[in-house]
Amino acid sequence: MDAERKEKIRESLNHVHEWPSLYMFKFIVPTASDKFEALTKIFPGEIDLITKQSSNGKYTSVTIKVIVIDSDEVFQKHEQVSKIEGVISL
Repeated sequence: MDAERKEKIRESLNHVHEWPSLYMFKFIVPTASDKFEALTKIFPGEIDLITKQSSNGKYTSVTIKVIVIDSDEVFQKHEQVSKIEGVISL
């Protein structure tokens, strides 16, 4: 992500949220894999977790609600998740 786009997203996040704030992350992971476990390890502590399998069962959507300190933490979590091959951030 280029610096200009990242700054626009940061401004939007800071406009919408008052930090610390409950933030909702959404991901898609292959169902038959260890990706779900790798994903949830990035969010230690108390989280609200919702999963739903796709109609054919190949993929699982994952919604994670967690308290984050600021917009930098949002970017940090997305960067960590981006290193897990096969996981799609929404």
